[in-house]
Amino acid sequence: MQSQHYEDQQQKQRQLDNITNSCYRMEVYRRKTSFAVVLLVPLFVFCCCDVRSRSSSTCCLVSAFSAGGFGSGKSQQTPKSKKNGSRKRKRTGLSDLPSNTKMVIPSTKTPSSHTSDGGQPKLDKWGLPVATLDDIFPPLPPGTELIPIDPSKDSYSLSEIQRCLSDHISIDLSRFFDENANGKIPNQDGSTMKIRLLHQSPPVLAVENFLTEAECQEIQSQSTSTRAHQVDSATFRGSLSTRTSTSWFCHYSDVPVLLAKAHYLLDIPLETMEEPQIVRYGRGQEFSWHYDEVPSSQLDNGGQRLATLLVYLTSVPENKGGGTTFRDLRRHENNHSSSASTELVMQPQQGSALLFFPAFADGRPDDRTLHKSHVMDGTDPKWIVQMWVHQYPYNPVLPAGNSHEAARTVMEEMSRKLGYS
Repeated sequence: MQSQHYEDQQQKQRQLDNITNSCYRMEVYRRKTSFAVVLLVPLFVFCCCDVRSRSSSTCCLVSAFSAGGFGSGKSQQTPKSKKNGSRKRKRTGLSDLPSNTKMVIPSTKTPSSHTSDGGQPKLDKWGLPVATLDDIFPPLPPGTELIPIDPSKDSYSLSEIQRCLSDHISIDLSRFFDENANGKIPNQDGSTMKIRLLHQSPPVLAVENFLTEAECQEIQSQSTSTRAHQVDSATFRGSLSTRTSTSWFCHYSDVPVLLAKAHYLLDIPLETMEEPQIVRYGRGQEFSWHYDEVPSSQLDNGGQRLATLLVYLTSVPENKGGGTTFRDLRRHENNHSSSASTELVMQPQQGSALLFFPAFADGRPDDRTLHKSHVMDGTDPKWIVQMWVHQYPYNPVLPAGNSHEAARTVMEEMSRKLGYS
């Protein structure tokens, strides 16, 4: 019962796998039956109708097929949209975005690699085109608001950062950060926190020196605790996302420094925090494109996830992979002679935090935050600790006996030690 939360996620992946295979079989059957209709129905019409009605009847049949029947692009998408209700919900959420777009970034859709030597799409064993990433994670609709940071600005003020968050989450950063977005209270090692805006809409933030080296090591050591609940992130054939890593669900009370900084510095209510997870990515491991939003069937526990707080416990060199990349977001850089546009990537730096928002304040998923963790190419593993923030109070599931109230006292003691209260 304690692992029900994770088992539900595994079960969802298996169901999606089965749905994908079922859709293929249904499409093959539909094409065969449609082909029979194309051959037999016109023959029946010509045999049964008089000469004057044959012409008009045949035109009606041709119009019906060309408007979404056999062989049309629309008909090929229909089984997938009927089966996958979450995708339909995502498109609805995006269509509700403001229409007064400040800046429109062209689609980042790239040509499919699933082609044969002759340039024709590869076919699976049922004779259908192999699904591509664009089929699983559709490109954003034209006109979607995507506003990168201004490359001519050295930094953004705290007031500017707060305005970017207005549609996503209600937090007050001014208590512990000044107008230059610098932390007012230094860390125990003497370092100072700094909030940087990485993207305006959707908002993506980085917090430098969120944890000290000693604090990172202390949290990482919890992975060896018998109190943590270990989960191997298995890979399922045909699943929407590929995840190959190891996770440990922690008791809130075992990571008081994380709770204290998230609660006091970032103004996040303790009762809305999901279980902290320590994650290790070894060589060759990754987490492919995915959304952080909660499936609609599981919204009864805390509602939607409004924020993702991800803290890097170790550093990873840029040439060794491991970065967190957002597919549709861009970082514009001024190179004097030209302005370059590159993918928005947060490279792991020990102690730095990444903060972004999978949904709007009203719970509508924000599909612009589609992201992935690059494949690790180094011999040293990447370690992170992550925690999601929900709309409403969240009831922890793992490990057994985990609770917010059991951690409140140690969190408050840590906050006094750090000088926050």
